[in-house]
Amino acid sequence: MKDDRLKKDLQAGGRESRATQDRRAASDELVSQQERRRMFRNEWIQESLPKPPDIAGYHLIWLSTTNGYDPIHKRLRMGYTPVTIDEVPGFENYKVKAGEQAGYVACNEMLLYKIPLDLYQQIMEELHHYAPQDESDKIRVQLENMGPRDSKGRSLGMVEGEGLNQLDQPMPVPVFT
Repeated sequence: MKDDRLKKDLQAGGRESRATQDRRAASDELVSQQERRRMFRNEWIQESLPKPPDIAGYHLIWLSTTNGYDPIHKRLRMGYTPVTIDEVPGFENYKVKAGEQAGYVACNEMLLYKIPLDLYQQIMEELHHYAPQDESDKIRVQLENMGPRDSKGRSLGMVEGEGLNQLDQPMPVPVFT
């Protein structure tokens, strides 16, 4: 014989289960299948720094406060300046609250800096156009001095490959954005 007194009644005393009162299902929190897929995809993307909004006329960069090879004082000499919280709306959570960087934008040990676009272009031209061009000139000189020569100074050896012939070709200066 079954005793009905031992049966648990969730509606007894006007009570409902806790799950229905204060816990929402995960499917209630997600708007759609598309958003669920986006969230899953973002779990596998290695983005550790937020993308700040553009500031007209400036290039933005996150700089490390712990990098000994590329310290911030070196970037300051190049023309970089720190970005203040007033310049990037929506980044209030990234505001440094105390210390010498108070009011700047930071994420972990990284600080957000800016540089005028004309200075950025000059730096990029030097590092990614003129410096590689100088290196190709060095390779060309090494090739010219390589191997035995005949009595008139002409090289007796031949270098194979098509890329070496293009070392002397002038390349236009790219525009970096």
